[in-house]
Amino acid sequence: MATSAVTEAPVRRRERLDPSVFRLNVERIREGYYSDVYFNRTVDVLHADQRHPQVLMQVFQKQHAVIGGMDEAIAIVKLCSEDFSQLRVHALYDGDEVAPWETTMTIEGDYSLFARLETVYLGVLSRRTKVATNVRRVVEAAQGKQIIFFPARHDHHLVQAGDGYAAHVSGAIGVSTDAQASWWGGKGVGTVPHSLIAAYNGDTVLAAQPDRPRRLAERLCPHLARGGAGPGRSAVGRPARHVGDDGGRQHPEADGRL
Repeated sequence: MATSAVTEAPVRRRERLDPSVFRLNVERIREGYYSDVYFNRTVDVLHADQRHPQVLMQVFQKQHAVIGGMDEAIAIVKLCSEDFSQLRVHALYDGDEVAPWETTMTIEGDYSLFARLETVYLGVLSRRTKVATNVRRVVEAAQGKQIIFFPARHDHHLVQAGDGYAAHVSGAIGVSTDAQASWWGGKGVGTVPHSLIAAYNGDTVLAAQPDRPRRLAERLCPHLARGGAGPGRSAVGRPARHVGDDGGRQHPEADGRL
């Protein structure tokens, strides 16, 4: 009886972000500037004793999570270790769901080559994974409704690029700043801020009109032609109120904060 050989298709590797995307401060990371000092002392001791322990470092988390920051963590090891060619790294991908205690990344080789990097790559994974996990929860709770990542005003601007990418791989359909979209070549998206509506005397329709002539705005809102408003005053001279005030009650902004 003729038999046919069964072959398994090779596992397809997904594309990772190039290390250059992250604009790492390589020299500072290599010298341990961002590392817990005891890791720097560990490297000093190992070098002094010419000791090169061969290890298998395993990275895991304690909760159900969605991975974020993995490509960045790999870039840190690749660019900032003392000799990446002597190391072997395996890792899951950004956006992968993982179970408690599941290994997400391994680094195998001479420990002295990458010991001082632990603080940095774990910090990256911790923050981005928290963002990715929170965004995935919101996406799932939305049950098909589109989610825009809108947290920029609640955190330092330097975290925007990495956090935006973590949101992107977790299912957010857009982010609010160009910086947040920069790692995949996107652009920030948004709607209309309250301040623009206020600038048009509360007329949301007029504020949202594309290519509106200035003369139309001045005709509908004559006070705009006479000049702007001072601090704490509305454009018509009355004390300024938060857009959305209703009988003194302030409506919270729907800013997508996670």
